[in-house]
Amino acid sequence: MPSRLALLLTFGFAVFLFWRDSRQRGSVTGAVWIPLLWMLIIGSRFVSQWLSLFGVSMGAVTLEEGSPIDAIVFFSLIVCGLYILRSRQVRLLEIVRNNGWLTIFLLYCLASVLWSDFPFVAFKRWIKIIGHPIMVLVLFTEPEPEQAVRSLIKRCAFVLVPVSILFIKYYPEWGRGFDDSGVPVNVGVTTNKNELGWLCFVLAFFFFWNLLQARRVEEPRERREELVLNLGFLIMICWLLLKAHSATSLVSLTIGVLVVIFLGSKIVNKQFIGAYFAVGILICVVAEMGFGVSAEVIRALGKDPTLTDRTAVWQDVLAVPLNPLLGAGFESFWLGERREKLWEKWWWHPNEAHNGYLELYLNLGLIGLIIVLGLFIGTYRKITRELLTDLEWGRFRLGFLIAVIVFNWTEATFKALHVVWFAFYIIALQVRRVELEDAEVLTEATDEEGSREFIVTGSSWREAVAV
Repeated sequence: MPSRLALLLTFGFAVFLFWRDSRQRGSVTGAVWIPLLWMLIIGSRFVSQWLSLFGVSMGAVTLEEGSPIDAIVFFSLIVCGLYILRSRQVRLLEIVRNNGWLTIFLLYCLASVLWSDFPFVAFKRWIKIIGHPIMVLVLFTEPEPEQAVRSLIKRCAFVLVPVSILFIKYYPEWGRGFDDSGVPVNVGVTTNKNELGWLCFVLAFFFFWNLLQARRVEEPRERREELVLNLGFLIMICWLLLKAHSATSLVSLTIGVLVVIFLGSKIVNKQFIGAYFAVGILICVVAEMGFGVSAEVIRALGKDPTLTDRTAVWQDVLAVPLNPLLGAGFESFWLGERREKLWEKWWWHPNEAHNGYLELYLNLGLIGLIIVLGLFIGTYRKITRELLTDLEWGRFRLGFLIAVIVFNWTEATFKALHVVWFAFYIIALQVRRVELEDAEVLTEATDEEGSREFIVTGSSWREAVAV
């Protein structure tokens, strides 16, 4: 097929899917476009990188300062998100009270800017990560929050999945490349194979879960269309995942899917999830200590036991002098002399530890690690309670939580504008709300699509959307 024809068909396919989704999702307001643009950018390439791809240069870009055009784009989206939340009269104190661990983490990240060697750079990076909870709040303050989340991820896939396939098959100068060792790789709409793997991990997990929900649609025609749509995208995403050769994404996805399937079994007593979880951890520990299961899994995936030199990098970064309690400061370890010394040894110039927990320690110290551990535990406790009232959404959250915990053993996602980190906020943010028809309503508004606004209050949507 000629590349131009493939481009035209891909564009038409995406437009059709957006049209179809907009007709079926009338309760989703136009405000969802803000978090959608956010996810499209962090899930593919930054605006400056897209412009560079088409030969438009926006000046020099450094690791410390980034690109001015990217800063403007992200800041504009954050401002738009804040404007939407202000128009919906979201109560900040209510959000803070319902998200204690997440609030502590963000405030500690801000405080760590003070002991960073590059405080201004660290502060600008902190401003960007504030965009994650803002975008999720826009979703959770929609008339139907869960439907807004579905539309967000679906619409993101409508663009990034077919365009990735288009790039790989018909525009190899954009969709393929070479890794640091000169081996050819597939990158799709992203900049490297790992990023393509991250994107596929998030999208594949969602479409698997959504495929299970499509079976429960009552209207036969709609059910059939939803099944075909979800299964089709799941096949395309799995194809991309295999092309990316991202072992971490594949293993994490498999574990998350198994958790969803396990929780959906009728023989599983949801009141004893904690016991199942403890037994699972015990089995993993015994299997690792007694049989070295992780090394065998790594070899089965065609990887070397050093995880492509990751373990050696871990040893080197741990040898760097650092305050063990506070770390180097928010997103500051891989800056300045520390980075230069490590780059002198490693020709492929790492800019992360390729381990989320080690990366947290390097930037935020043991205190940061403890706070994130508290965030995990708090999220887990909320989810286990929700499993008794909303099994489907609860098993989506628990499956993704466990997958993310595993994912961060060989990838660092608790940082900056990472698509997995953004997706984590969807299951780690609690918003309590009421509809206009309830007695606590304070205002009423109508947007262009005729949907009604609401006020965030102490009442709950499904008792608690997330942690």
